[in-house]
Amino acid sequence: MSMPLEDLFEYDGNAYEFTVAVNRRSYQLAVLKTPEVEKNNGKVVSLAMRQVFSKQIEYHFE
Repeated sequence: MSMPLEDLFEYDGNAYEFTVAVNRRSYQLAVLKTPEVEKNNGKVVSLAMRQVFSKQIEYHFE
C-alpha cells in the first residue's frame, strides 16, 4: 500500500523533521528485517513513511 500524494501535500508538520524521521526509521527497518518488512516486499522507505505519517511510531529531536 503506497501513501497517497495528496496526504503528503497536505502535511502541516515540519518537512525536515519528517524526512529525518523517515530516514532513521528506514535504516532501523533495514537492519532489523522484521516480518513487517517482508510483508512490504523489502521496501523499507515506504513502510517507514507510512509508520511515521500515521504516527505508529513517535519521534523527537534533541
